[in-house]
Amino acid sequence: MSDVQKVQVGAVQLAYRVWGEEEAPPAVLLHCLGEDGEDWRGVVGRLAGTHRVFALDQRGHGHSDWPGDYGVAQWRDDVIGFLQALGLERVALIGHSLGALAALLVAAERPELVSQLVLEEVPPPLPADPPQEVPEPPRGPQPFDWQAKVAVVADRNAPDPVWWEALGKITAPTLVIGGGETSHIPQGHLGELAERIPDARLVTVEGAGHLVHEERPGEFLAAVNSFLAPRP
Repeated sequence: MSDVQKVQVGAVQLAYRVWGEEEAPPAVLLHCLGEDGEDWRGVVGRLAGTHRVFALDQRGHGHSDWPGDYGVAQWRDDVIGFLQALGLERVALIGHSLGALAALLVAAERPELVSQLVLEEVPPPLPADPPQEVPEPPRGPQPFDWQAKVAVVADRNAPDPVWWEALGKITAPTLVIGGGETSHIPQGHLGELAERIPDARLVTVEGAGHLVHEERPGEFLAAVNSFLAPRP
């Protein structure tokens, strides 16, 4: 894997890895809760064949700072700051789960920064039903700050209503990827989300569950590479 680099973004240092040719169009990968940039190891090789790929460790994860202050709005702002700090303009933004929710909010808040948007198993910003509960933290050291889990549960139970309304502000062509009925994400909600984004389409990889890029990397890459290919 690529060596870990760091950049200062506001009050936190964020770690990232980079692959691909410098002149290739940029793509930024955002992992799910509890993972880090290494989570993309099974698919990054193919993506780096066409793009300059940046895999970020989000705050509270991996080699990035663990400040104890978390929430989807902070992760969104970190991504915006990361793009600005590295001078990245018009990126393909690819997120999984928590990373997809952060990517969605970046595309709605700063549409000029996002050329294409890929949302893998994104939790729609609607109140969780039934409400989620914070489980007991696992014993021993963890690869992420457990307070990030606490923050995610809070945001899932009571998301800012503005987030759902903001879907219509996304101007980037968008690919929504679902893992089918074995996922804990309501697939009907993914369809509703895709309908609210002006230029979006939904691809379902039946039987993949929540971890599409890990369980079905070939089908994930086929959908993403086709989507990212230049349009005629």
